[in-house]
Amino acid sequence: MEIERILRDVPKKKPEKGEPLGFGKYFTDYMFTMRYSKAEGWHGARIEPNVPQAFDLATSVLHYAQGIFEGMKAFLLPDGRISVFRPAENWARMNRSADRLCIPPFPEDVAERGLEELLALEREWIPDGPGTALYIRPTIVACDAALGVHASKGYLFFIILSPVGSYYAHGLEPVKLLAEETYVRSCPGGTGEAKCLGNYAASIKAGELAEEAGFDQVLWLDGVEKKYVEEVGSMNIFFVIDKEVVTPALTGTILPGITRKSCLQLLREAGYRTSERRISIGEVAEAAKSGALTEAFGTGTAAVISPVGLIRYRGEDLQVGGGKMGEVAAMLYDRLTGIQTGRLPDPYGWRKII
Repeated sequence: MEIERILRDVPKKKPEKGEPLGFGKYFTDYMFTMRYSKAEGWHGARIEPNVPQAFDLATSVLHYAQGIFEGMKAFLLPDGRISVFRPAENWARMNRSADRLCIPPFPEDVAERGLEELLALEREWIPDGPGTALYIRPTIVACDAALGVHASKGYLFFIILSPVGSYYAHGLEPVKLLAEETYVRSCPGGTGEAKCLGNYAASIKAGELAEEAGFDQVLWLDGVEKKYVEEVGSMNIFFVIDKEVVTPALTGTILPGITRKSCLQLLREAGYRTSERRISIGEVAEAAKSGALTEAFGTGTAAVISPVGLIRYRGEDLQVGGGKMGEVAAMLYDRLTGIQTGRLPDPYGWRKII
């Protein structure tokens, strides 16, 4: 598939060097798009100006949330080349999400070529300050302008880019989590392991209440017994208990995180005992009270590694790690960001050089 290129007349104003970027506040000049119809399949790949789009108010995604997305990051290496962290993993996961949402599989090679051309065009938007990156958001949405609960016949695939800093305003300071017992994010047989729009809509109410109570994120429990830890709103979760690094098993209700997968590989190669299993919030609470829980941290594309300093469960505050990032989280953050930014060697082939 050929990729058409449409240039804009006047470029956007870029953030000033050193200006705080926040997360998802600025967007670059261009985006990559392609469309799907039953008659033509995926077609019309092009790079075009990122401008507001007009949608019919009957468009399917606005009513039935048939849509999926991914999150990646691009970095400027010390030699000036552009690197993306494990994009093939994201494309594969996105197509698994597509299957769950009845979206036709997209050509991963075309998406990758489109991303590479887009990044080459937008390289001046890639920040180079500590803790910064160019966030990549590929998305597919249903485009039929018709009401009725069924799979759309037309889709829009797009990639937009955003220069970002730390996901949390307080950077690497430990976050506070609220274990949620009223609302649930996902249930067996649902869409928990897909990166789809509805999952995030379902999480907003609990997230807002947690924020009002002074917490950074929700710690989600399973949707049946509300007993087993699943994930945090934007991250997978890890616990260090009696020198073993434990993370909830992938049972179909949580997102199979690419940062999670990378961390498990790094931990095992560094000699840490690890396990992927069901872990109850009661076990976490007991470990925190006994001192066996020495660290907790989240992993994800946006935050990379985020230490957890406190978990509130049933009105009780469980202190973790003395309010500091622990040695396991620090090791993972250093190794991951070092590989991503080119500060450390990449023995795994995780950097895709553009």
